[in-house]
Amino acid sequence: MSGFARDTKYYGNRLVYEPLESKWSRYHAMHCGCGQDWLAVHAVPAGFTVLPRGKTGYYALVGPGLTEDVDESALTTNALWEAVTGKAGEGWVETVQVMDRSEAAEKKRKAENDAAYADRRERSAQSKKDPASPAQLKYLDTLVAKAGPERFDTAFNAAVKGTGVAPRDTEEQTQAALGRLTKTAARKLITALLGP
Repeated sequence: MSGFARDTKYYGNRLVYEPLESKWSRYHAMHCGCGQDWLAVHAVPAGFTVLPRGKTGYYALVGPGLTEDVDESALTTNALWEAVTGKAGEGWVETVQVMDRSEAAEKKRKAENDAAYADRRERSAQSKKDPASPAQLKYLDTLVAKAGPERFDTAFNAAVKGTGVAPRDTEEQTQAALGRLTKTAARKLITALLGP
């Protein structure tokens, strides 16, 4: 995501601007059209410094008017916009995203992720005990296409009742739901979808 940041892991407490490469390449192509690399030909010669973010391939920019000598309560990308496009910036104000990657913050983030995905992992583990066969899944693909989404949802939830496989989540994709089926639940679902 493109934006101003303070990321203690990669940049210390320094204010940086992390540009989204595709976005800035598009701006450059639309407004300048020189066909050259916007970063090497426009940003660096204008006084911006590129700071690599470890070995990830991502980077940040610092420089006058962008992250230096600026009012942090009204940050804009005007200076970079003018360097890259040759036109005056629009003055859109952006906020600073502060990334705390300390050991304590990373542990907390991991614990929150573990809690958020615990249910999904549990459902996945259940289906691995006796997973539906490839032949069952292939046949179900055909039946699901004919049945339609409402009938599939009803039949799926009825078929998994009492099997230990959780009902289908409202946001869950059809293939993901089928992938959680045990052989027993798959047989029940096939029977339900074949019925009137």
